[in-house]
Amino acid sequence: MGRSKENASEGSRTGGAGSDFLQLDIGRAPAGGRTEWLADRLRAAIADGTLPVGSRLPATRVLAAELRVSRGLVTEAYQRLAETGQVSGRGRGGTIVVAAPVVAAASSPAAPATDPPARADPFGPRAREPLVDALRAVPCRIDLSPGVPDLTAFPRTAWLQAERRVLAGLTPADFGYGNPQGTPALREAIAGWLARGRGIRADPGEVVVVAGVAQALGLLAQVLYADGVRCVAVEDPGSLGARRQLEHGGMRTLPVRVDAGGIDTRALAAGPARAVLLTPAHQFPTGAVLDGERRRELLGWAAGGGIVIEDDYDAEHRYDRAPVPALRALLPEAVCYAGSVSKILAPALRLGWLLVPPRHLDAVIEAKRYADLGNPVLAQLVLARLMESGELERHLRFVRRRHRARRDAMLRAIAAELPGARVHGAAAGLHLTVTFDGAGFDDTALASAALPLGVKAHPLSWHRLAPGPPGLVLGYAAGTAGEIEEGVAAFGTALRGLTRA
Repeated sequence: MGRSKENASEGSRTGGAGSDFLQLDIGRAPAGGRTEWLADRLRAAIADGTLPVGSRLPATRVLAAELRVSRGLVTEAYQRLAETGQVSGRGRGGTIVVAAPVVAAASSPAAPATDPPARADPFGPRAREPLVDALRAVPCRIDLSPGVPDLTAFPRTAWLQAERRVLAGLTPADFGYGNPQGTPALREAIAGWLARGRGIRADPGEVVVVAGVAQALGLLAQVLYADGVRCVAVEDPGSLGARRQLEHGGMRTLPVRVDAGGIDTRALAAGPARAVLLTPAHQFPTGAVLDGERRRELLGWAAGGGIVIEDDYDAEHRYDRAPVPALRALLPEAVCYAGSVSKILAPALRLGWLLVPPRHLDAVIEAKRYADLGNPVLAQLVLARLMESGELERHLRFVRRRHRARRDAMLRAIAAELPGARVHGAAAGLHLTVTFDGAGFDDTALASAALPLGVKAHPLSWHRLAPGPPGLVLGYAAGTAGEIEEGVAAFGTALRGLTRA
């Protein structure tokens, strides 16, 4: 970087000039001190994190043109930061922030260097909602939380190839606002996907593309509430996150017991709820499948005016049993059906679908429009291509084999490290549940004791409203066999510590 003198006469030529970068207004700089003023603004932005380490400064020519000053002035300001080690010139790579200045605390004594930053215990009595989000933020070596697929298996090559083909075929108009209901291409692809894999016959016009099942539940809560529904029955145990989503939408949730045959349909029919949220293909968290008799009872209740919200959770992942028909395929006029690619590809995509009875379709589309104007179009078109080309089916077959091997590793580890545990729901899905019948400890205490060992999972009580035996909900899809074995062993160590206390 070179040096240059400030031109004092620049004041008459730069009045009112400014840059979007850091909202710089050169008119505020003192006459004769513009270089130091610019350097000070940059130092302050680096110190407060506005310009984090690794960020790139504008090219000197660009910033000088925006401020209407000489390029030498900007070069000089950058040089002063380089001399103090805060930025570094990388040639064609530009000028990069490489270090932030050390700022002493104003009035509080510094904590010992060996003390880690304080972090709230998500299992403690003062833990704040949402619990799942709090646990997700806690760092650990091994994460056995449920609901996450093998993210290392994401088909990057297939996704990039599909994205290139999509981009090559787009017109400028395609980059405008999309249809809030979803792109026609993806809605058609989803209709085909559901017909092939779930036996659901749906017209693309009935499909609403949503940002995952969580948004589907939020939209349904809004629409059903406006239609006079105030109470939704939920499975107990059942998903804490799904329950909170409905409650956030103003719904009162009514727990209904779940056993090996699924939800107690007679208790549902005897209760006041006009709607029910179910995970019938692989119940979360027990893994139970809604059996034939209860399916008939449920469909009879729905035909009499009830509304079924079917979260087709984990339906694609099965290992030791036959596929289970979707309820939507049997009674479309009474079933709101939600699914996503979060468990097939990745939760980060935030792509899912919602089918609703015709009487609710327009209201759901309107709610989606006012929620976000629709999902990003490019990602929808890429997913549509993956579905239509067969790449998504190939990926699903691949991850099923991986998930099954990891499920088997977890079963072996549980047998070795948790000999008193009962296993539930191992025939399908991305997780299984273990319970400890007759145990005299709290499962949140067990989960909390495992955290210092670097392992985390959900205590079963998080997803249960009625009393029941302690347990753990253990995800196996996202870890290697070695990590799974080590994680379960850590829970065994924590459990022995609790039972000895």
